[in-house]
Amino acid sequence: MSSVRVDYLAPWWTYWLHNFPHINLRFQPTDNSFQPGEENYQQSLIFLGCVAAAGLGLNLLCLAIYLSCLCCCRKEEEEESKKPNSCCITWSAVAAGLISCAAVGVGFYGNSETNDGVYQLTYSLYNANHTLGGVDSLVTGTMGSMQSGLHQHLARLDEIFATRGDYVQTLQFMQQMGDNVIKQLLGLPDWEEAKVDLASIADQTAYIEYYRWLTYLLLLIVDLIICLLACLGLAKQSRWLLTTMMVFGVLTLVLSWASLGADLAAAVGTSDFCVAPDKYLMGQTRDFISADIVHYYVYCNQTRSNPFQQSLTIFQRSLTTMQIQVQGLLLFAVPLFPTAERDLLGIQHLLNSSEASLHQLTALLDCRGLNKDYLDALVGVCYDGVEGLLYLCLFSILAACAFCVMLCAIPRAWRQIACRERDYDDIDEEDPFNPRARRIGAQTPNNANIHSFCSYSSSIGSQSSLHPPAHAVSNAPVSEYTNQTALFGGHPRYENVPLIGQGSPPPSYSPSMRATYLSMTEEQRRHFGNDFQA
Repeated sequence: MSSVRVDYLAPWWTYWLHNFPHINLRFQPTDNSFQPGEENYQQSLIFLGCVAAAGLGLNLLCLAIYLSCLCCCRKEEEEESKKPNSCCITWSAVAAGLISCAAVGVGFYGNSETNDGVYQLTYSLYNANHTLGGVDSLVTGTMGSMQSGLHQHLARLDEIFATRGDYVQTLQFMQQMGDNVIKQLLGLPDWEEAKVDLASIADQTAYIEYYRWLTYLLLLIVDLIICLLACLGLAKQSRWLLTTMMVFGVLTLVLSWASLGADLAAAVGTSDFCVAPDKYLMGQTRDFISADIVHYYVYCNQTRSNPFQQSLTIFQRSLTTMQIQVQGLLLFAVPLFPTAERDLLGIQHLLNSSEASLHQLTALLDCRGLNKDYLDALVGVCYDGVEGLLYLCLFSILAACAFCVMLCAIPRAWRQIACRERDYDDIDEEDPFNPRARRIGAQTPNNANIHSFCSYSSSIGSQSSLHPPAHAVSNAPVSEYTNQTALFGGHPRYENVPLIGQGSPPPSYSPSMRATYLSMTEEQRRHFGNDFQA
């Protein structure tokens, strides 16, 4: 049974994914029809995950070869080779950061799209479940009122009208009409099994989707944090932070390839369903619903008659006939049998409620409601859902590329940091301009082992000028000493310097003294004379 669909067309990417090779674990091609219960079809989806696992193995192998070559090959540590190497590391870090940010952005969009599609699916399933539950409730309630309420009223009226044979025949006719209504209601399909299946599917889908969405959200956040910390480690030149991020980078690389395999298998399987959803649905419902009814709801063709129309028409006619009979008995029998009025009014109320249930049942059984839910579910799964899975696959690929670049850049940066620290350790500790010696001197200014400023000379023959007689210092004018103290900020390191005022400047100035000298005005230079000439 085939029909041309104009209300649903599968998107092009589902056909592209549907045409992917379907190969089982024995490397044999299988049918690409959506058959989740078949073992070969399940193996064809598992095979896609195995392809992603093979890609992960190849990726790790390439990284291992690269790291082995990096460790074994010793490059010359010349100044010319350091600059381009540092530039390469910088651009690698920039590339890894940009690719990682792009991957996270794509991942957030794909995760949101997939969640929207699954939410639309579960919402449609709950709506359809509510519709089928309403149909089942109306059918059950009407049958119960007809079997119990109508039977009780007719039994009491039969006792009252025992002396009137014509009234008894009318009651028997009404009983036949009631049995006819029950027969038509029993002819309707039993929706209870379908209702339970839809509710179970919706609950399981919502449960799985929640944890899938949460897992991907955490994965995206972890990817972003690892990338930022790796960049921070490169900026701070922290080897322990780079080593830690390298370990987490390998773990995230494994997770990226695993998510790629899972997303690809889910996208291919969902696309197989989206290409021919009607065929799968009819195959699943053939055991408890006829093909004509399923076809009526799936296609909702106005050219095809409602399969429930005949039953609903007989239901309506039976109720109308019973209403006429009750009106006749109220008009002619109540004046003769006043006690029959209560039961006749009870039957009339029962028929009115049954007619209201009939109108509701007619509206619920119309194909437009369930068909809309069916199409909404297909659009949610096949458009938003599969599109989101494709974006998640792209995220996994970009994340894997970003972490590969990062894992290639971190060992080089770690090695360069080690070389710089080794070169830094080679600096003479006795050099007064060594930044490390200055930090040590600043931390322990009272250490007697550290030479004073005037203990250094610029040449070998200047040693005699470093030890002038004591009276030269003691005879210095007080004003000169005060000016010297004010000039050097009262620093104890430069107070009572023997060479000040003796015309023999120290062999070298500290940076602070030279800055002070250069900041002197011309008037101050004339006042102090040649005492502080550089």
